[in-house]
Amino acid sequence: MKKTRFITLTVAALAFTFTISMLWIGCSDERTPISSIQQTEDTGLSVNNPRVAKVIVVQDFHTKRLMSDQDVIGTATTIGEDGEPAIMLLVTTQKAFASAPKFIDGVPVQAVLTDKIVAMDGGAQHRTKQTAPIQLGTSGGWRTDLANGFCCGGTLGSLINVGAQQRILSNYHVFEADIVPGGNGLVATTGDFIVQPGLIDVNCNANTAQNVATLVKTSSLPGSNVDASSATIISGMVNPNGAILDVGTLTSATIAASVNQLVKKSGRTSGLTRSKVSGLNATVSVSYENECAGGAAFTKTFTGQILVKNTGSRFLAGGDSGSLMVQDVTTNPRAVGLLFAGSSSIAVANPINQVLSFFGATMVGI
Repeated sequence: MKKTRFITLTVAALAFTFTISMLWIGCSDERTPISSIQQTEDTGLSVNNPRVAKVIVVQDFHTKRLMSDQDVIGTATTIGEDGEPAIMLLVTTQKAFASAPKFIDGVPVQAVLTDKIVAMDGGAQHRTKQTAPIQLGTSGGWRTDLANGFCCGGTLGSLINVGAQQRILSNYHVFEADIVPGGNGLVATTGDFIVQPGLIDVNCNANTAQNVATLVKTSSLPGSNVDASSATIISGMVNPNGAILDVGTLTSATIAASVNQLVKKSGRTSGLTRSKVSGLNATVSVSYENECAGGAAFTKTFTGQILVKNTGSRFLAGGDSGSLMVQDVTTNPRAVGLLFAGSSSIAVANPINQVLSFFGATMVGI
């Protein structure tokens, strides 16, 4: 998350670092099975590829044992330099990197040295106040997301349909992570305003932002396997075709992630960036705070996540949480995942169909 002190007039953009346990970052009554969501499946190197699926079985069997080592912060299934499926081992020390096994049950192991991964909520046009109706991939957040001398903000990611409602999709920790009265005397509640830009980009003064949606509190965490939240758009304030800055309109169908798949995203901090999927079926463990600059609240272990190369934080940076990850194609891409966390080498996303299933939603697109 991105946050800034609100006791001065100067925005001091600081990385909102969630306390991390072993790794990373990073219920609605309306649910729908994944099978009912329109999806185009590419089985090339996705989890449906038989060779990939066999490695996932081995990875899952050994993940708990591997992550009992405090220097091992995650596992995933990837593709090695020889083009064959392999187990990815995420480690935080040179010692763990050097001692990593070369094979597990005959499957090659690829050790990756990384720093800890943190929640990433927080190009110039992505931080400025737009003329309504706004496009997404822009700065935004909970209208009263400030506490203990700081204010916060992230990314308004995309537009989804939930029944007859159009809602902005972002992360739980961008829209509704304030769960104690603590430093501001408030907690996030259904009906609260979501603003554009986020407080981080308006000197913590909500009166200089604009209300674009109202929160539908669904408390995806800690109970579910997604870091997601949504807000019903205010009529006339959001482009109803779901256009995203620098991306344009989407196709309403989704696509499963596959290793080496080219992807892009549009976010509050780093604007339009491109990368490729590096791992599938990732297991990561994350500790969350309970308000902007608040204390520890809970630790959550996610499974089945997507990993993306993030060398030098050039794909995902602080303030980009809530960004929608899509295919890197010129027009009308399909959604792949909802980004919520990263380090200086790895980004992590919830598979988009897990997110849509949680809300009983579909993507807005052509």
